[in-house]
Amino acid sequence: MALIAVTKERRAGETRVAATPETVKKLIAAGWTVTVEAGAGAGSSYIDADYQAAGARLETTLQGALKDADVLFKVRGPEAEEIAALKSGATVIATLNPHQDKDTLNALAKAGASAFAMEFVPRITRAQVMDVLSSQANLAGYRAVIEGAEAFGKALPMMMTAAGTVAAAKVFIMGVGVAGLQAIATARRLGAVVTATDVRPATKEQVESLGAKFLAVEDEEFKNAQTAGGYAKEMSPEYQAKQAELLSGHLAKQDIVITTALIPGRPAPRLVTAAQVASMKPGSVIVDLAVEQGGNVEGARLGETAITANGVKILGAANLPGRIATDASALYARNLMAFAGLLLDKDGALNPDYEDEILKAALVTKGGAIVHPQLAG
Repeated sequence: MALIAVTKERRAGETRVAATPETVKKLIAAGWTVTVEAGAGAGSSYIDADYQAAGARLETTLQGALKDADVLFKVRGPEAEEIAALKSGATVIATLNPHQDKDTLNALAKAGASAFAMEFVPRITRAQVMDVLSSQANLAGYRAVIEGAEAFGKALPMMMTAAGTVAAAKVFIMGVGVAGLQAIATARRLGAVVTATDVRPATKEQVESLGAKFLAVEDEEFKNAQTAGGYAKEMSPEYQAKQAELLSGHLAKQDIVITTALIPGRPAPRLVTAAQVASMKPGSVIVDLAVEQGGNVEGARLGETAITANGVKILGAANLPGRIATDASALYARNLMAFAGLLLDKDGALNPDYEDEILKAALVTKGGAIVHPQLAG
């Protein structure tokens, strides 16, 4: 039987794990054997004893976990010591940050590993259960509101008391993908008055269905601002100028702003300028979910909370799903479990069909080379 290894995450600040006792049990039932490096689930509150009870073999060293592994499950890309311990021809499945982390891809190619980047899983119906971007963004959107509420010095819902009325907070969501929609829903549940904006016309109905107000320049460019894959296109300078003018007046009145806009393979678009930040009220909060890709907000700093001269807090927290590590790991592990099922043939042997549209889209290294068309050259 083919062997899956699950090792500790070695990137700084990563608390998630790529398999849980639940998925280990199901993987074994599907015909895999599983080894887990001791302590791999500690950051997500999954203990070694539960992995063993699920049927995994526990290994106390990295080398022991990887010695005979056919497949390595990871959250982030493997570090050099992990790549060095892989056997020849092993398969790696992880979120590899392929556009930015070329060093890891080159090392995987040099080691002869077949590596799949879960970010490249196509957004088709058959692959929904493998969509790590959605599963993790959903939790990031929720957590962004919690982080923003914690940093904001006032209550979110309207409160009527004998001592007077507390007005509801105003929350503005910029970018209405999976993270943005969850942020809207969470802020609404907490009692805030919520508005949202996005350049994709299809999001207007989604925003309004959640009880929020939609805000955008709805011209001809706006009507054609979505790719076939459902992502936002980069807008023209003219549109950006009109949108900025509309948003500037709105931003000045907001208490919490959450930005979520990302363009695959490119730096995050700038949504909020320093001048707009300077127009906001003292004590207001901005949570920049795109900070790891350069940030949507001028002045956002990765891993830090910046406080501007006018008292606005800009939260640049990295890896928000990792702040809900138990649930984030559970969802991510199910994504990987579903993907791994594609690697087995009808007899349960490890024999991936590299022409399968999902595997073909996600494959980044094979046979000693980087093979993905977006990354070659």
